[in-house]
Amino acid sequence: QVQLVESGGGLVQPGGSLRLSCAASGITFSIYDMGWYRQAPGKQRELVATITTAGSTNYADSVKGRFTISRDNAKNTVYLQMNSLKPEDTAVYYCKANGVFAVEYWGQGTQVTVSS
Repeated sequence: QVQLVESGGGLVQPGGSLRLSCAASGITFSIYDMGWYRQAPGKQRELVATITTAGSTNYADSVKGRFTISRDNAKNTVYLQMNSLKPEDTAVYYCKANGVFAVEYWGQGTQVTVSS
C-alpha cells in the first residue's frame, strides 16, 4: 500500500518560515520524481516545486528564491523549506510522486496558513 504523508504545516506570520515533510512508503522512493503542489480556496491546484531522481529542481516563479525542495532517499522523504512566507502562500500543500508509465501518487495534504 502506497502512502505519502505530509507534515509540518501550520499557522505562521508573514515573513516566517516552515518546513514541510513528505514521508513515502510502499514505493521505491529513489526512482520517483517528487513534487509539491498547493491549492488555495477557490483556486486550481498548482505546482510549487519538483525534484527529479537525479536531484534537479524546478520552481514556480512565485516561490523562486524563497522555497527550497530537497530529498533524502535514505529516509524516503522529500522536504519543502519555505522562507519569507506571504499571505498568498496560504493553501493546502500536497506531495506527489511521479513514476514510470505515468504512475502517480498523492498525499492527503497539509494546511499552511500565513497570517498576522
